[in-house]
Amino acid sequence: MFTLRGRGPAFAAAAGLTWVTAAALRAAAPGGRARWERENHAGRTVGLCSGPAAALAGALAAGRTAPAAALAVAAAGTCGAYDDVVGAGDPRRGFRAHLGALREGEVTSGAVKLFGVSAAGLVAGTLLKERFLDKVLAGVVIAGAAHFVNLVDVRPGRAAGAVLALGVPGSLRAGAAGELSAVAVGAAAAVLPDDLAGREMLGDSGAHALGALLGTAVAAGNGRAGLIAHAAAVVAAAVYGERVSEVARSALG
Repeated sequence: MFTLRGRGPAFAAAAGLTWVTAAALRAAAPGGRARWERENHAGRTVGLCSGPAAALAGALAAGRTAPAAALAVAAAGTCGAYDDVVGAGDPRRGFRAHLGALREGEVTSGAVKLFGVSAAGLVAGTLLKERFLDKVLAGVVIAGAAHFVNLVDVRPGRAAGAVLALGVPGSLRAGAAGELSAVAVGAAAAVLPDDLAGREMLGDSGAHALGALLGTAVAAGNGRAGLIAHAAAVVAAAVYGERVSEVARSALG
């Protein structure tokens, strides 16, 4: 049994659980190895074990600090995994495409993910905050952060690197915000080497889970003003999603 009384143990628990779970998934390959492989942007076959591993480890490690975080991370990871499996090969991307299909009567895996992650974010926000407006803002931050990390998951290392860049400063904070950030950093650090090397990819499962974890850390550590600022940032990222993804593609060459 691990404890999360500080940021160091939180980091170590998340990193260790992610590494062990990913190794177990690669060895067992439930449902067949083809289910755990995808073709990346360069046409290279990569593994999908890192994403579910980070989601599961993040939910377990974060749950000892804030049950609301466990809910948000588990739901985001599950919805992302559903899209990874059911939506494989679907060329439609972005809110507009999936909402457009929904208006025509087709429920895409992307729409399920969108509404599932949003609902989980709002429930988590409700558990974290007391006032109605703060609950809504926290929900927007959590769901929006999940979407943001997925937007930058367009090349090796981009999503995990973004989680590290955003999570390390957060881990310096005291209390639940610091510990939840440390969990996100630990999980991201565990998957980064294989991600950068092109052996694994986070997929929607890992990207959404780690993003939701960052969002929960932000929600836990901020009052009304901070929530408004972060909510505005993630909404802007969603509105300009294609531009955000393009910047991530061009980053580091």
